[in-house]
Amino acid sequence: MERRIRSALISVYDKRGIVELARGLIQLGVTILSTGGTARTLQQHGIPVRDVSEVTGFPEILDGRVKTLHPRIHGGLLAVRDNPAHRQQIAQHDIPWIDMVVVNLYPFAQTIADPRATVQSVIENIDIGGPTMIRAAAKNFQDVAVVVDPDDYQTVLNEMQQSEGSLRLSTRLALARKAFAHTAEYDAAIADVFANQLVLDESDERLGINEPPVLPARYSLTLHKRQDVRYGENPHQQAALYRLSGESAGVAFAEQLQGKELSFNNFLDLDAAWNLASEFEEPVCAIIKHTNPCGVATAGTLLDAYKKARATDPVSAFGGIIAFNRPVDGETASEITKTFVEAIIAPDYDRAALEALARKKNVRVMRMGEMERVPGGLDWKRITGGLLLQTPDVHQLRREEAKVVSKRQPTEDEMRALLFAWTVCKHVKSNAIVFARPGQLVGVGAGQMSRVDAVKLAVMKAVLPLEGTVVASDAFFPFRDGVDEAVKAGATAIIQPGGSIRDEEVIAAADEHGVAMVFTGIRHFRH
Repeated sequence: MERRIRSALISVYDKRGIVELARGLIQLGVTILSTGGTARTLQQHGIPVRDVSEVTGFPEILDGRVKTLHPRIHGGLLAVRDNPAHRQQIAQHDIPWIDMVVVNLYPFAQTIADPRATVQSVIENIDIGGPTMIRAAAKNFQDVAVVVDPDDYQTVLNEMQQSEGSLRLSTRLALARKAFAHTAEYDAAIADVFANQLVLDESDERLGINEPPVLPARYSLTLHKRQDVRYGENPHQQAALYRLSGESAGVAFAEQLQGKELSFNNFLDLDAAWNLASEFEEPVCAIIKHTNPCGVATAGTLLDAYKKARATDPVSAFGGIIAFNRPVDGETASEITKTFVEAIIAPDYDRAALEALARKKNVRVMRMGEMERVPGGLDWKRITGGLLLQTPDVHQLRREEAKVVSKRQPTEDEMRALLFAWTVCKHVKSNAIVFARPGQLVGVGAGQMSRVDAVKLAVMKAVLPLEGTVVASDAFFPFRDGVDEAVKAGATAIIQPGGSIRDEEVIAAADEHGVAMVFTGIRHFRH
């Protein structure tokens, strides 16, 4: 069901593209109503505009707070065209029909993000008339079109130009969906500020705006579906990828350059791989399987980093996810194609790399663009009935923070290896044990119920020699047995948080074996 657009009310804060839209509407014979600054902008460009005050018979008042909140505006928006009683009342009160609303809102989110924001500036940027018109038009979408996004202007014009000034019902419904989502997100932002940042000094009833709390009293999530994915964690589960409103970077925004459709697990592994690769300044390759690293290495070139990372555990690396923190070159890409991998993620790829990877057409190739060193926002995990929120684990250990607690000091090579192992261990599921050399992961024990079993698993799975390696533990050793097993396998130095009631026993074990032990004071559990 098409509806001819004969009149449009335009009132926008963001005037991007509005002149071009208005010109296009005029050419289609549409009468334009407008207000305040929007009307002046259009008139300055020679576009004929009827001021809303002419329709209402009432001037803008209260510094512009009241201008469109009037029956002669909302009657023209809300009247159902096919309802005889509505048509009779519209005629009785001489209310003009309004067939389209083009509105965007005061910049509330930008205002509150400004450190100079005052209570008054925040309150004055709560739009009232705009959301009211948007909701009225969206409610009556079967008769009225509502446009809130400047990116939709040309699409709307194109359709009207091809259909003698009309818009299809499907278009009006799509615009209404976007409009309701727009006002919902806008209202959620206001509610969050009132719940978390607007404060009242009871002594003198003075209002103030605080910095947003780390863990707010009210937390709104607005998610935008980006794409369906092949399936969930298992083929019988459905899944989709959503982008979080307010975010503009991360794996959810990565560009897929080639390959099969991504699955739920692919995204989890890509995110794990990218977060690990992002920890390093030097060229690095991280290979992930089921969100755990099975190979990590740094080197002077990506090719060498990849070869070293794959050597850690070639069996597990088969069908893995690979991340790099540098643009991938042709030589590295050619080496990767010698084995089966599920996906690659990197800031970019040169032409030779893309040509080499194209020979493996099913491999998912993901481009991230600029590196994001520190994840933004809060981490959250779903539990039945709610969410658990926490600040992200962005701690990076500085060498001077590491405290040597053993009699023997670690050598320079051991300290380099310890810091590397500690960084990798942060990304291994608990209980986590990592064996490493400088710049190369050697063995991993992930997700075990006891720490000594994590050590034994890492030893059992190791392909490369463990003699002369160092060990990182994501949490303290509760007993000396983990240290004994690590040293028996060939470890010469250990890094761990410390903090156990048996620390003295564990340190004594290290001294007994003649190995160096370093405490970090930081735990990196990963569930």
